[in-house]
Amino acid sequence: MASQLSPFSKEELMPQPEMLEVKKNKNQLYIGLPKETHYDEKRICLTPTAVASLTANGHRIMVESGAGEGTNFTDDQYAEAGAKISYNANDVFACNIILKIEPPSFDEIKMINPQSILFSAMQIKTQKKEYYEALALKRVTAVAFEYIQDNHGFFPIVKSLSEIAGTASILIASELMNNLNEGNGLLLGNISGVPPSNVVIIGAGTVGEFAARSAKGLGARVEVFDNSLTKLRNLQHKLGYPIATSTIQPQVLSDSLNRCDVAIGALRGKTRTPVVVTENMVRNMKDGAVIIDVSIDNGGVFETSEITTHSKPTLTKYGVIHYCVPNIPSRYSRTASESISNIFTPYLLDIGESGGFEQAMRFDKGLQKGMYLYHGVLTNKSISDWFSLPFTDINLLIF
Repeated sequence: MASQLSPFSKEELMPQPEMLEVKKNKNQLYIGLPKETHYDEKRICLTPTAVASLTANGHRIMVESGAGEGTNFTDDQYAEAGAKISYNANDVFACNIILKIEPPSFDEIKMINPQSILFSAMQIKTQKKEYYEALALKRVTAVAFEYIQDNHGFFPIVKSLSEIAGTASILIASELMNNLNEGNGLLLGNISGVPPSNVVIIGAGTVGEFAARSAKGLGARVEVFDNSLTKLRNLQHKLGYPIATSTIQPQVLSDSLNRCDVAIGALRGKTRTPVVVTENMVRNMKDGAVIIDVSIDNGGVFETSEITTHSKPTLTKYGVIHYCVPNIPSRYSRTASESISNIFTPYLLDIGESGGFEQAMRFDKGLQKGMYLYHGVLTNKSISDWFSLPFTDINLLIF
C-alpha cells in the first residue's frame, strides 16, 4: 500500500526554535516646555526630576530659558537633568509635543507647527470661538489635562489641584483673620481656654474634604454642607472622626454663617457653580469674617463674590473679607508643579513605550476623553454646543 503523503515537509516536522513576541518599537518624544506668559501663572508641567526620568528613557526635552523661575527651578537644574535650554520661544513651540499650564495665546498658536500635540488646560469659559478655530487651522491634536481620566474614572490632575486648593483655603483664611489683614485678630484653631474658631464649608468634594481635614487638624469647629448625602457620608468616613454635616437648607446654612469666622465655597456645577449664599446672608455675617470662594473660577458660591487677583486678592463687603482669586494652586507653584509633573511623567513614558501618541491614544480611553481636537477636528461636544462648531466623535476618527 502506498504510503500516505504528509501535508508537512520534513523540515516543518522538526523541532522549531521558539519565537518570542516582538516588542513594539519605542518612540522618542520631542517635548517643549515654554515659559508661561499668563498673568500670575508661575507653574510648570515638568520638574527637573521628571525631565531626568524622561531623558533617561531616550526622550528629548527643550525648556525655554526661565520657564522654571516661578517654581524656583533654574535653567542649570534642567540642563543637568538632560534638557536643552533655548532662549527662543519659537524653538520650544517647534517641538512636536508641547506641555503648558495655561492655554496658548494667539501669538503662541502662531508659533506651533502644524500637526503638533498640545497638552494644556482648556478653560472653555475663558475662550472664544476664534481660539479653537486657530488651533484647528494648525491641525493640532489638543488634550485638556483637566479632562484626562485614569483607569478608575477619576480626573487625576483636577483631584490633585483640588487637594492643594482645599488645604490652601484654610491657610489663606488663617492669615486673613489676623490684625494685619483687617480680620478679627483670631487664631484659626483651638487654644486652651479659648473657644475654637467656627469654619463653614459648602461642598463635600475633594476641596471640601481637604479644607475640613486642615481646619479640623488646627482644632477648629467644622460644619460641612452639601446636597449629596453620599458625599457627606463619604467625607465622614474619609476623615475618620465625626463633624457636623447638613444638606443645604437656607435657614440652617444662614444660622451657621452668622456664627462662623470662616466660610469656604467649594461647590462645583455641571455648568456654573450654583449660588447658595445670598447677599442678605453675607450681610448678616460677623464683621471681620472671612470668605474664601474656591469656586470663583466657575462662577462662585457667594452672591457677593467678585474675581480678584493674586496681587490684590481681597475685597470687603458688609464688613466681610472676600478672597476670590481663581486658580489658588498657582499661589503654591512649586507644590502644584511637582503634583502635576508626577501625573504627566507616567503618561509621557507610556506614550513613548506604546510607540507614540497615536498608538497610545487608540487604547487609552482616559486620554481620548481629554482630547478636544484631533488633527484639527473638534471632538469635544461641550465646545461644539458652546460655540456652535462642527463636532465629530473621536471613535469615528481612530481605527
